[in-house]
Amino acid sequence: MSGIVAIVGRPNVGKSTFFNRLIQRREAIVDAVSGVTRDRHYGKSDWNGKEFSLIDTGGYVKGSDDIFEAEIDKQVELAIDEADIIIFMVDVESGVTGMDEDVATLLRKVSKPVFLVINKVDNGKRAEDAVEFYSLGLGDYFTIASINGSGTGDLLDALVKVLPEEDEEKDEEETLPRFAVVGRPNAGKSSFINALIGEDRYIVTDVAGTTRDAIDTKYNRFGFEFNLVDTAGIRKKSKVKEDLEFYSVMRSVRAIEHADVCLLVVDATRGFDGQIQNIFWLAQRNRKGIVVLVNKWDLVEKDHKSTNEFEKLIKKQLEPFTDVPIVFISALTKQRIYKAIETTVEVYKNRSKRIKTSELNETLLPLIDNYPPPAYKGKFVKIKYVMQLPTPQPQFAFFCNLPQYVRDPYKRFLENKLRDIYDFKGVPVSVYMRKK
Repeated sequence: MSGIVAIVGRPNVGKSTFFNRLIQRREAIVDAVSGVTRDRHYGKSDWNGKEFSLIDTGGYVKGSDDIFEAEIDKQVELAIDEADIIIFMVDVESGVTGMDEDVATLLRKVSKPVFLVINKVDNGKRAEDAVEFYSLGLGDYFTIASINGSGTGDLLDALVKVLPEEDEEKDEEETLPRFAVVGRPNAGKSSFINALIGEDRYIVTDVAGTTRDAIDTKYNRFGFEFNLVDTAGIRKKSKVKEDLEFYSVMRSVRAIEHADVCLLVVDATRGFDGQIQNIFWLAQRNRKGIVVLVNKWDLVEKDHKSTNEFEKLIKKQLEPFTDVPIVFISALTKQRIYKAIETTVEVYKNRSKRIKTSELNETLLPLIDNYPPPAYKGKFVKIKYVMQLPTPQPQFAFFCNLPQYVRDPYKRFLENKLRDIYDFKGVPVSVYMRKK
């Protein structure tokens, strides 16, 4: 289990730069113009062996007439509500501003760990200037320079100490496989579970965000017992509007982290849009099994080519992880809903699959001899041994003389061979090169 960390603060203090540094990729747009981050960004990071989900929110501007900024304010408040830890970022160049005080007032009411982080502190003079932020009433602070990473180590050392710990004692319910039904609001997640269990366990309406909490349903079919988790939309009617999308993803983050397989429900009438892709990549980065369920297929005008064309469109958006089962269903008419569960069970078994080391070496080493890694800088790489790592999901270590010279295309080649031979459909496969 890993926690959720939200980065909040007023516009243009460097939140997105810090976010990009922690997830080690440029995912959030960074610009000197304030207010560039309007959508939320989600990523995985880790420090000292502890993983956590990271959320980059837009800048908080209380009382603004700008419709975008008003929506960002709602989303920041929701992030504070859902996160386990909050990083409140301010800017030493500007000093304490009225907007900083507004955010601090909000955070002083929160009973969660709050880290006051003063950004752009890259010299001794600025470190002295940071003292004025004590006036925000949030206690001690951390000084960093997110542009070059200075000071982030101390911050992360303190942060991982207060991450929520996983309970070691688990009852039978918690040891059952968990299948999380995730997706956009009003895509038919609750209707799908109701159709499976044969009763209206969950309230279903045309109003998006009807489901308020993530609820487990114990289910036994096909001789396989598991928990189905319906993810929440909105808690209060007042929030069933523009901030609906954000809240849905916030709750999906938590459901994904606790799941073994994610059933990603797609509304066929809306397509595989950016919000759905965001949830898909969250599941992929968390190395969960994934099954895509295209719901409301009965409402789509179609011909004999429609299914193949829709499937190609989805897989184009999922590249390079295209080895994902796609099932076209209708929760209303119960079309192929049991096929969806059968497929999910297969993906769970694929994720739990263990392959003997002797079998791996007997099968893969001859293939590698026939197609060895390309020479790099005049150096020839020789892979001598392969084994599956003892992890909950498929991860493989290839031992060789020069692991640093094996490029990503060859790693993808090895991953594809593993998929072809051992059937890891629907499961992210990790390939690591190690020094022999």
